[in-house]
Amino acid sequence: MTAVLSEETKLRDQIAAVGKSIFDRGLTFGSTGNISARLSTGELLMTPTNASLGSLEPERLSRFSAEGVHSGGDKPTKEAFLHQCMYCQQKMSGAVVHLHSTYAVAASILADVDPEDVLPPLTAYYVMRVGSLPLVPYFPPGDKALAKAVAEKAKSSHAVLLANHGPVVAGKTLLDAQYATEELEETAKLFLLLRGHALRPLTPEQRAVLKS
Repeated sequence: MTAVLSEETKLRDQIAAVGKSIFDRGLTFGSTGNISARLSTGELLMTPTNASLGSLEPERLSRFSAEGVHSGGDKPTKEAFLHQCMYCQQKMSGAVVHLHSTYAVAASILADVDPEDVLPPLTAYYVMRVGSLPLVPYFPPGDKALAKAVAEKAKSSHAVLLANHGPVVAGKTLLDAQYATEELEETAKLFLLLRGHALRPLTPEQRAVLKS
């Protein structure tokens, strides 16, 4: 029991630290975005509704049973189902980060992107940390139909981009999910800066080496 409590305390503190880091660098704002992490018991800790990632209180994080039932802490975000359907499809994931980061959202609004893989493989780190980025069709925030759409895309990718909304990224650890989300945002920024210019993305052969 002591070990479980120690694990939970550390994870609560880590969620708050990651949230502040993300907020302080302008990757989210106001009360947008949410973070979750999974305990070894299968239970989830998640940022609550109406909470700024810049000022999270570890003891007030929402807690869910392994079955996805809210079991403690503040009222959960209405986007909790986004996290739960990512865990269902990405079984090895230990954390999920969902942001409304500016450049990724901008890319999600463009009409001429590839819905199967929104961003081109511009850098090695994008390929290694994100890989592919399918676009999930638009649904209003909190619409439960979005869960089915996300689950479908998450079968083949640990990162998805919600149209006119933002990215949802799963990782083995919270830091993995954080770094992948940040790499996605920087690649979206590069993509938008380079629009109208001839691109030289990594070739399929170069991508294959990075994934081997």
